[in-house]
Amino acid sequence: MIKNTEALESLNKMCSETLMEHLGIIYTEVGEDYLVAEMEVTSNHWQPMKILHGGATLALAESVGSALSVIHTDLAAYDVKGMEINANHIRSLRKGKITAKAKFVHRGKMTHIVEVNVLNEQEKLVSICRITNVIIKK
Repeated sequence: MIKNTEALESLNKMCSETLMEHLGIIYTEVGEDYLVAEMEVTSNHWQPMKILHGGATLALAESVGSALSVIHTDLAAYDVKGMEINANHIRSLRKGKITAKAKFVHRGKMTHIVEVNVLNEQEKLVSICRITNVIIKK
């Protein structure tokens, strides 16, 4: 388990040479039961209609939702695996920073259910996502 004081630095370091680095996802805030990450939306994140691609939004949501489970799990004894993700996209955007806040809905021994709210710079809901992570004994 990563301590809160070390979590942001550790998580951001783990993102080197990953999809998170390619998309520009940066972890920015951690609390007892939540984690926040940001992503600057550019043309690299667009779908053909030149708006934020739902897959990029889901990559952000899964990155922050899975990482929340990771920092609350003893990784020496357990693995964290994403089992399911879903989303409702509420509003679109072309550019700007989006913020994803992941918070536990359920934190059991074998499963974590995480809700992720993705907000634009005006703090309006862009997408709401739910992730189920399975916690597997090594």
